[in-house]
Amino acid sequence: SVDGNKSKMVKALGSSEEAVFLQHRLDDMNQRWSDLKAKSASIRAHLEASAERWSRLLGLLEELWNWICIKDEELAKEMPIGGDVPTLLQQQNYCMVRTALRSELKEREHLVVSTLDQARMFLADQPIEGPGEPPELTPEEKARGLARAIRKQTGEVRERWERLKGHMGGWQSQVEQALDRLQELQSSMDQLDLRLTQAEEVKDTWQPVGDLLIDSLQDHINKTMVFREEIAPLRQDVRFVNELSAELTPLDIQLSSTASRQLDQLNMRWKLLQVAVEDRLKLLQEAHRDFGPSSQHFLSTSVQLPWQRAVSQNKVPYYINHQTQTTCWDHPKMTELYQSLADLNNVRFSAYRTAMKIRRLQKALCLDLLDLNVAQNTFEQHKLTNNNHMLTVPDIINCLTSVYDGLEQEHKDLVNVPLCVDMCLNWLLNVYDTGRSGKICVLSMKIGLLSLCKGHLEEKYKYLFSQVASAGDTCDQRQLSQLLREAIQIPKQLGEVAAFGGSNIEPSVRSCFQHVTNKVELEPKQFVDWMRLEPQSMVWLPVLHRVAAAETAKHQAKCNICKECPIVGFRYRSLKHFNYDVCQSCFFSGRTAKGHKLNYPMVEYCTPTTSGEDMRDFTKVLKNKFRSKKYFAKHPRLVSLKLSQSPQLSHDDTHSRIGQYASRLAQIERSNGSLPTDSSSATGSMDDEHALILQYCQTLGGTGSPCSQPQSPAQILQAVEREERGELERIIARLEEEQRTLQGEYDQLKEQHGKHGASTGGRWESEDSFSQVDEADLLAEAKLLRQHKGRLEARMHILEEHNKQLESQLHRLRQLLHQVTQHSNCFRSQRLWLTGDRDNAFIDNSDLADVMEQINNSLPACSRKFPHFSFLSSTASSHSDVRCNPLKGKSQVCEIVTTFTALKNILIFSSMTSNN
Repeated sequence: SVDGNKSKMVKALGSSEEAVFLQHRLDDMNQRWSDLKAKSASIRAHLEASAERWSRLLGLLEELWNWICIKDEELAKEMPIGGDVPTLLQQQNYCMVRTALRSELKEREHLVVSTLDQARMFLADQPIEGPGEPPELTPEEKARGLARAIRKQTGEVRERWERLKGHMGGWQSQVEQALDRLQELQSSMDQLDLRLTQAEEVKDTWQPVGDLLIDSLQDHINKTMVFREEIAPLRQDVRFVNELSAELTPLDIQLSSTASRQLDQLNMRWKLLQVAVEDRLKLLQEAHRDFGPSSQHFLSTSVQLPWQRAVSQNKVPYYINHQTQTTCWDHPKMTELYQSLADLNNVRFSAYRTAMKIRRLQKALCLDLLDLNVAQNTFEQHKLTNNNHMLTVPDIINCLTSVYDGLEQEHKDLVNVPLCVDMCLNWLLNVYDTGRSGKICVLSMKIGLLSLCKGHLEEKYKYLFSQVASAGDTCDQRQLSQLLREAIQIPKQLGEVAAFGGSNIEPSVRSCFQHVTNKVELEPKQFVDWMRLEPQSMVWLPVLHRVAAAETAKHQAKCNICKECPIVGFRYRSLKHFNYDVCQSCFFSGRTAKGHKLNYPMVEYCTPTTSGEDMRDFTKVLKNKFRSKKYFAKHPRLVSLKLSQSPQLSHDDTHSRIGQYASRLAQIERSNGSLPTDSSSATGSMDDEHALILQYCQTLGGTGSPCSQPQSPAQILQAVEREERGELERIIARLEEEQRTLQGEYDQLKEQHGKHGASTGGRWESEDSFSQVDEADLLAEAKLLRQHKGRLEARMHILEEHNKQLESQLHRLRQLLHQVTQHSNCFRSQRLWLTGDRDNAFIDNSDLADVMEQINNSLPACSRKFPHFSFLSSTASSHSDVRCNPLKGKSQVCEIVTTFTALKNILIFSSMTSNN
């Protein structure tokens, strides 16, 4: 159409420039159109020529796509990764079998790549398709459709191919990694299972705790603890297995049910094993605590029905009498022992009385069988090195059990371990824990046991010294005070502390260091030398050894009083008369034979005498026959070191006050020139008996300050009684005041809780429990106060009984003094006999001797403090001899005159004493 209209259009424009320009444009368009038709024809020819080749390319792409899909599906069937080793091994085998697949992929990779390159080259020449397609397809359009199919198939093949290669490589690496982890986990679980099985086999061999012997409990405890240490590494194994299991989660590995169940079983078995070990150890420890050697269960056999042994909360034992429905702190056997000690109260001398009581206690506790070295080794075995460490009752029982187990092996017929342990524990608590707190210090138990065990006396002194000595084997005043304070508790518990200076041990410490010229520290040898002097606070210890040595001693002699032959025990030989011996029973009771006085010198033997000792005593008796009384006054034989008390100190202890009063009175007597108070030495009279009587009269007549010091034993007893009563009244008043205060506080708290509960309404139920708790606490405290009050009342009763005894003794003293007054009046009425009228009056010397004998028997210290009484007795006896034999000579008549001259002065002194 353009060619047909060209001429017309050019003619219409004529010969203008526009016609020329239009002509050129039309020619150019015609040329381009011709080229386009030629090119289209060429393309059509090319497409028709290569249509078969591109169809084969499309078929190849479809074939590759189908193959890739099949392989991808096969790989997907093997997923996910197995959760146990067998499954992973199968998957690994699949990967190994599928090695050909990887080689096939490599072989096909070249074909796929070349095919994709051809498709890319083909698609590069194809125009981009539009969104729509004509309803009728021309050959060019068919070619474009083929290109579109090739493009689509190429994209899918490329995508599936890359994904297949990625899955294939990742799958194999995951399988290999998971297999390594699961094999390590399975190996660890197998090892853990084996060790748990071995431990469970050991656990299955355990006997029930109830079937075990008590003596083997400690061994089983040790074995169980060793077993617990042996299985302790299993904890790390279990933790390692659990950590390996946790590491599988990030790898998307889910354990199989078999492996998971095995892991859970291992954890459960480990927990059960731990629980079984801890439970058994707990049961064994409880059984050992309740029934073992350190427990108190085995001590329940120490009492018999109707008694029962019980234990308080602080492990202190007490005893229940089901027959009388009463309780007490003391063991029934200990109560019987204390009651039997009352038989020894008639022993006149306090040191011997105390020693005999301690000896009976020592034998009852079987401590007389315990050697010093064994006791010290036991202390070292239980590591009792810190003296200030407090021992609980189980600790004490453990130590005592070791002691008595060793004694039982040597003395099976003498030692009953439960009874001895319980009795010794009871005694230690009575001495060092009167308040039953359940604790005593290490030093207390050491001193108590060492003091009562057997051994050489000086060795015992050294052992006692070593308990308080420092590292340099020396001790200062503080350490010596600790030793003496613990030792004095033993006689104090028996009520005998007053005779040993009371509870105040400072004079003893001061005396000891004065003995070593006031050195800062004391050495063992110096301590032993001081103890050889038998200081007042410790004199009971050497006397105890003499009592023990004299128990089995038999002396081939006859007692001149009770006629016992042979003499068993102590033997007392007179150094004034030949062949005059006294047994310990007569000597301690103060009995004498005719012609012998208590103040005569005597020598004590606790072992059978030798010929040398007999000859020595014979020589002494012979010498004493020619010695005057002045010699004995100048040469007293002291048996104990008397100590001066500290007057500036005051104690609440009744025994301490009595000891202080007695010591102060002794100081007064010594300051006024009285004789040394030695019970075993007969000192006779002083150089001037009249001066002696005058000094006593001045002392008893009130010279000095009556307010600063007691004037007589009666005043001492009255002062002690007043102080005891005042103390008891103060204690009772304080307890009553505390009870009233507590009752008021209890009522006030009860009212407050009642008002508070009424105001809060709904809160009453919640607060009621608190009020009940407070009320229960108050009731418990009130119960404790009542118990404390009961103990104080019991103590008050004991003190009242003690006061009654003192009053009875005071009454007896007054009666005896009254008898002396009557005799003095009798002597005044018969003084004409002395002036020459001897036929009209005569003194009944036998009656006077009887009175003096009663005084000497009633007051054992009379021979020590008032030697003129003994002189009076001897004078009366000599007068009786003169009456029976009037023809003895002029010397005897002179002696009678001299005697009655002294008797006159004695009567003056006696009358002044009765008036005072």
